[in-house]
Amino acid sequence: PSRPAMQQLQDFVAFHIRFHADRPDEVFIAYMELRNLTEENFAVIERLRRDYEDRLESILRAGVASGDFAVADTKIVTLAIIAMLTGVNTWYRAGGRLSLDEVVAQYWDMVRKAVTA
Repeated sequence: PSRPAMQQLQDFVAFHIRFHADRPDEVFIAYMELRNLTEENFAVIERLRRDYEDRLESILRAGVASGDFAVADTKIVTLAIIAMLTGVNTWYRAGGRLSLDEVVAQYWDMVRKAVTA
């Protein structure tokens, strides 16, 4: 049996934040250079991005179906969560006031509260 949607969502949140925090330069360059890709390569990146968004949206749909999540529009919530998580890289610095574990825990708390009734 698959893991509960709540656990999958928690794992998604932690993965996204940690992946981006571990690679701030690569993430910055990747976002800034999208406009310089050929049409074909941009389409590849867009497909990967859509697949990533679809993964999160499927977790949200499963949580709604199980009654664990109260989300009116899974697509909007998907985009909002990804934007919120990606924004961590604009301010987080290793050695700052909060550890990465504390950031992950606080963001998980915000996401959890946003999707539950």
